[in-house]
Amino acid sequence: MASSYRNLHTPTREELNDASPEQLRAYYATNASINPNLSVASIPPTVNGVRERTAAKVGRMAGMAIADYQGMLHGFLVGLVNAKRILEIGTFTGTSAIYFATALKRNGVKGGVDETGHKPVVCLDISEEFAEIARSNFREAGLEDYIEVIVGDARENLAKLSNITFDVAFLDADKVSYKYYYDTIIDKGLLNKSGLFIVDNTAFSSVTTYLDVPVPVAADAKPLDVKFDIDFNHRETTVALHEFNEYVRHDPRTEAVMLPLYTGVTLLRFIN
Repeated sequence: MASSYRNLHTPTREELNDASPEQLRAYYATNASINPNLSVASIPPTVNGVRERTAAKVGRMAGMAIADYQGMLHGFLVGLVNAKRILEIGTFTGTSAIYFATALKRNGVKGGVDETGHKPVVCLDISEEFAEIARSNFREAGLEDYIEVIVGDARENLAKLSNITFDVAFLDADKVSYKYYYDTIIDKGLLNKSGLFIVDNTAFSSVTTYLDVPVPVAADAKPLDVKFDIDFNHRETTVALHEFNEYVRHDPRTEAVMLPLYTGVTLLRFIN
């Protein structure tokens, strides 16, 4: 699907009359957001290859990678807050980190290790196997000086981070740990006061079934055994996401808005 976006041109008035709904959806899902005047391309040129290799290796799990439109949204947000450093928790094969690093280049950020001892994009991931794939993808994209991957338990590695602040924190790892990541980042002062949280997958279809169910969710709460959009999830994740959504919604430290994109993208900023 992602590769087909690049083959679409801007439809003329005459072509709009004959365009199918699928053609229009494909165009407005990505191409309509591409700005040809940017100094660095909206869609990094290597991400399509990353997607194809990921799909060949892991099949349907390749859907864990962000789509092009979401990547462009992330890039826009990075520019909006004039980000210089980004923290990513959950990297997989590197698609989102490539979008983040590309956006930092547009912001004029230079690659390499800075005074904090880190590169501009710091990624935490549990899998050495996927981290190595991601590093290879970063080299292919010419972004190895912009992105580092720290492998291991993200809870432990997040706790070890010190003397560094980020402008964007992207949460896309194990959903049951979202609240821990969020609180730890705030409590340790890892996100600048003008910074932004981006939290992925906050509105799986199974989460929406818990609307109006009180928090914490009781063990016998209904509905149970609901089906997720992606098969590798389960009810524990559903409940954790619901509790996280309610937690941040009532948190006096931040303001949250959930975007109804894909399986939900939540943006949070500090309340000054």
